[in-house]
Amino acid sequence: MNMYHSDRITDRTLSLAGVFQAASLVDQIANRGMANNAVIENTLETLFRFDAASVEDVYGGVTGVQHGLKVLCEQFQSSRATRDINITRYVISLLVLERKLMARPAMVQQLREKLEAIENRLDYFSLSHDTVFAKLADVYQTTISTLGPRIMVQGDQPHLSNTNNANRVRALLLAGIRSAVLWRQCGGSRWQILFGRRKYIDCCQRLLA
Repeated sequence: MNMYHSDRITDRTLSLAGVFQAASLVDQIANRGMANNAVIENTLETLFRFDAASVEDVYGGVTGVQHGLKVLCEQFQSSRATRDINITRYVISLLVLERKLMARPAMVQQLREKLEAIENRLDYFSLSHDTVFAKLADVYQTTISTLGPRIMVQGDQPHLSNTNNANRVRALLLAGIRSAVLWRQCGGSRWQILFGRRKYIDCCQRLLA
Protein backbone atom coordinates (compact mmCIF):
# COMPACT_ATOMS: atom_id res chain seq x y z
CA MET A 1 0.00 0.00 0.00
CA ASN A 2 1.46 3.30 -1.13
CA MET A 3 2.37 6.06 1.29
CA TYR A 4 0.82 9.42 0.41
CA HIS A 5 2.65 12.35 1.96
CA SER A 6 -0.08 14.93 1.59
CA ASP A 7 -1.74 17.43 3.85
CA ARG A 8 -4.39 18.26 1.31
CA ILE A 9 -7.92 18.20 2.67
CA THR A 10 -9.08 16.83 -0.70
CA ASP A 11 -7.09 13.62 -0.26
CA ARG A 12 -8.28 13.17 3.30
CA THR A 13 -11.88 13.82 2.28
CA LEU A 14 -11.76 11.31 -0.59
CA SER A 15 -10.25 8.59 1.58
CA LEU A 16 -12.58 9.20 4.53
CA ALA A 17 -15.49 9.14 2.06
CA GLY A 18 -14.18 5.71 1.02
CA VAL A 19 -14.62 4.52 4.60
CA PHE A 20 -18.14 5.97 4.75
CA GLN A 21 -18.99 4.43 1.37
CA ALA A 22 -18.02 0.95 2.56
CA ALA A 23 -19.92 1.44 5.83
CA SER A 24 -23.04 2.64 4.00
CA LEU A 25 -23.00 -0.32 1.62
CA VAL A 26 -22.65 -2.72 4.55
CA ASP A 27 -25.66 -1.05 6.19
CA GLN A 28 -27.73 -1.33 2.99
CA ILE A 29 -26.96 -5.02 2.51
CA ALA A 30 -27.66 -5.78 6.18
CA ASN A 31 -31.03 -4.04 6.10
CA ARG A 32 -32.22 -4.45 2.51
CA GLY A 33 -30.26 -7.42 1.26
CA MET A 34 -28.93 -5.40 -1.66
CA ALA A 35 -26.92 -2.34 -2.71
CA ASN A 36 -25.91 -0.73 -5.99
CA ASN A 37 -23.60 -3.18 -7.80
CA ALA A 38 -21.62 -0.46 -9.57
CA VAL A 39 -20.87 1.26 -6.26
CA ILE A 40 -19.89 -2.08 -4.71
CA GLU A 41 -17.48 -2.75 -7.58
CA ASN A 42 -15.98 0.74 -7.33
CA THR A 43 -15.43 0.13 -3.63
CA LEU A 44 -13.82 -3.28 -4.05
CA GLU A 45 -11.56 -2.08 -6.88
CA THR A 46 -9.66 0.02 -4.33
CA LEU A 47 -8.31 -3.21 -2.83
CA PHE A 48 -6.37 -3.94 -6.02
CA ARG A 49 -4.94 -0.51 -6.80
CA PHE A 50 -1.73 -1.21 -4.92
CA ASP A 51 0.52 1.37 -6.55
CA ALA A 52 -1.86 4.14 -7.58
CA ALA A 53 -0.15 7.47 -8.25
CA SER A 54 -2.65 9.50 -6.22
CA VAL A 55 -5.54 9.14 -3.80
CA GLU A 56 -8.00 10.02 -6.57
CA ASP A 57 -6.53 7.22 -8.69
CA VAL A 58 -7.20 4.71 -5.89
CA TYR A 59 -10.92 5.41 -6.41
CA GLY A 60 -10.75 5.63 -10.19
CA GLY A 61 -11.64 9.32 -9.95
CA VAL A 62 -14.06 11.26 -7.77
CA THR A 63 -17.05 9.43 -9.28
CA GLY A 64 -15.77 6.17 -7.75
CA VAL A 65 -16.42 7.52 -4.27
CA GLN A 66 -19.35 9.85 -5.04
CA HIS A 67 -21.76 7.85 -2.89
CA GLY A 68 -19.34 8.01 0.04
CA LEU A 69 -18.94 11.79 -0.34
CA LYS A 70 -22.71 12.20 -0.09
CA VAL A 71 -22.94 9.95 2.97
CA LEU A 72 -19.98 11.67 4.66
CA CYS A 73 -21.52 15.09 4.05
CA GLU A 74 -24.94 13.97 5.34
CA GLN A 75 -23.48 12.34 8.44
CA PHE A 76 -21.31 15.33 9.34
CA GLN A 77 -24.17 17.78 8.80
CA SER A 78 -26.71 15.77 10.79
CA SER A 79 -27.41 16.24 14.46
CA ARG A 80 -26.60 13.41 16.82
CA ALA A 81 -30.31 12.52 16.92
CA THR A 82 -30.70 12.23 13.13
CA ARG A 83 -27.31 10.72 12.29
CA ASP A 84 -27.30 7.08 11.09
CA ILE A 85 -25.84 5.46 14.18
CA ASN A 86 -24.94 2.18 12.45
CA ILE A 87 -22.87 3.89 9.75
CA THR A 88 -21.14 5.99 12.43
CA ARG A 89 -20.39 2.87 14.48
CA TYR A 90 -18.98 0.98 11.48
CA VAL A 91 -16.73 3.91 10.54
CA ILE A 92 -15.36 4.24 14.08
CA SER A 93 -14.77 0.48 14.27
CA LEU A 94 -12.94 0.48 10.93
CA LEU A 95 -10.67 3.32 12.07
CA VAL A 96 -9.88 1.45 15.30
CA LEU A 97 -9.10 -1.78 13.41
CA GLU A 98 -6.89 0.12 10.97
CA ARG A 99 -4.64 1.24 13.84
CA LYS A 100 -4.37 -2.35 15.07
CA LEU A 101 -3.60 -3.62 11.56
CA MET A 102 -0.85 -1.08 10.92
CA ALA A 103 0.81 -2.13 14.17
CA ARG A 104 1.20 -5.60 12.61
CA PRO A 105 3.52 -5.23 9.56
CA ALA A 106 3.54 -8.99 8.98
CA MET A 107 -0.25 -9.00 8.66
CA VAL A 108 -0.14 -6.03 6.27
CA GLN A 109 2.26 -8.01 4.05
CA GLN A 110 0.07 -11.10 4.34
CA LEU A 111 -2.95 -9.04 3.28
CA ARG A 112 -1.19 -7.74 0.20
CA GLU A 113 -0.09 -11.23 -0.83
CA LYS A 114 -3.60 -12.60 -0.42
CA LEU A 115 -5.08 -9.73 -2.46
CA GLU A 116 -2.48 -10.14 -5.19
CA ALA A 117 -3.40 -13.83 -5.42
CA ILE A 118 -7.08 -12.87 -5.86
CA GLU A 119 -6.19 -10.19 -8.40
CA ASN A 120 -4.50 -12.83 -10.55
CA ARG A 121 -7.85 -14.60 -10.83
CA LEU A 122 -9.90 -11.53 -11.81
CA ASP A 123 -9.35 -12.41 -15.48
CA TYR A 124 -11.75 -15.30 -14.87
CA PHE A 125 -14.24 -13.67 -12.49
CA SER A 126 -15.77 -10.22 -12.32
CA LEU A 127 -15.47 -8.26 -9.07
CA SER A 128 -19.16 -8.82 -8.39
CA HIS A 129 -18.91 -12.61 -8.75
CA ASP A 130 -19.87 -14.62 -5.68
CA THR A 131 -16.51 -16.43 -5.84
CA VAL A 132 -14.62 -13.15 -5.48
CA PHE A 133 -16.83 -12.04 -2.58
CA ALA A 134 -16.18 -15.37 -0.86
CA LYS A 135 -12.41 -15.07 -1.30
CA LEU A 136 -12.33 -11.49 -0.03
CA ALA A 137 -14.53 -12.47 2.90
CA ASP A 138 -12.06 -15.23 3.76
CA VAL A 139 -9.19 -12.72 3.66
CA TYR A 140 -11.11 -10.49 6.07
CA GLN A 141 -11.88 -13.36 8.44
CA THR A 142 -8.31 -14.68 8.54
CA THR A 143 -6.73 -11.24 9.06
CA ILE A 144 -8.82 -8.27 10.21
CA SER A 145 -11.33 -10.36 12.20
CA THR A 146 -8.52 -11.75 14.34
CA LEU A 147 -7.51 -8.28 15.56
CA GLY A 148 -10.70 -7.70 17.59
CA PRO A 149 -13.07 -6.39 18.59
CA ARG A 150 -15.19 -7.77 15.76
CA ILE A 151 -17.56 -5.40 14.01
CA MET A 152 -21.11 -6.41 14.91
CA VAL A 153 -23.29 -5.68 11.89
CA GLN A 154 -26.90 -4.78 12.67
CA GLY A 155 -29.74 -5.56 10.26
CA ASP A 156 -32.52 -7.94 9.30
CA GLN A 157 -31.62 -11.51 10.22
CA PRO A 158 -32.83 -13.06 6.92
CA HIS A 159 -30.39 -10.81 5.05
CA LEU A 160 -27.54 -11.31 7.50
CA SER A 161 -27.91 -15.10 7.55
CA ASN A 162 -27.63 -15.28 3.74
CA THR A 163 -24.12 -16.55 2.94
CA ASN A 164 -23.64 -14.34 -0.13
CA ASN A 165 -24.71 -11.25 1.82
CA ALA A 166 -22.38 -12.14 4.68
CA ASN A 167 -19.51 -12.45 2.19
CA ARG A 168 -20.38 -9.11 0.62
CA VAL A 169 -20.41 -7.45 4.03
CA ARG A 170 -16.95 -8.82 4.93
CA ALA A 171 -15.52 -7.89 1.54
CA LEU A 172 -16.81 -4.34 1.93
CA LEU A 173 -15.44 -4.07 5.47
CA LEU A 174 -12.06 -5.07 4.05
CA ALA A 175 -12.37 -2.26 1.50
CA GLY A 176 -13.31 0.07 4.34
CA ILE A 177 -10.03 -0.83 6.06
CA ARG A 178 -8.18 -0.02 2.82
CA SER A 179 -9.68 3.48 2.81
CA ALA A 180 -8.99 3.90 6.54
CA VAL A 181 -5.32 3.10 5.92
CA LEU A 182 -5.26 5.62 3.09
CA TRP A 183 -6.92 8.30 5.24
CA ARG A 184 -4.33 7.85 7.99
CA GLN A 185 -1.50 7.98 5.43
CA CYS A 186 -2.89 11.34 4.25
CA GLY A 187 -2.70 12.73 7.76
CA GLY A 188 -6.22 11.91 8.89
CA SER A 189 -6.92 11.83 12.63
CA ARG A 190 -9.90 11.40 14.92
CA TRP A 191 -9.38 14.96 16.16
CA GLN A 192 -10.33 16.16 12.68
CA ILE A 193 -13.56 14.20 12.85
CA LEU A 194 -14.36 15.77 16.21
CA PHE A 195 -13.31 19.35 15.53
CA GLY A 196 -12.68 19.74 11.79
CA ARG A 197 -15.98 18.66 10.30
CA ARG A 198 -16.61 21.97 8.54
CA LYS A 199 -13.54 21.51 6.33
CA TYR A 200 -14.69 18.04 5.34
CA ILE A 201 -18.22 19.26 4.59
CA ASP A 202 -16.94 22.14 2.47
CA CYS A 203 -14.63 19.82 0.55
CA CYS A 204 -17.40 17.26 -0.02
CA GLN A 205 -19.69 19.94 -1.39
CA ARG A 206 -16.95 21.22 -3.69
CA LEU A 207 -16.15 17.73 -5.00
CA LEU A 208 -19.84 16.92 -5.55
CA ALA A 209 -20.61 20.23 -7.30
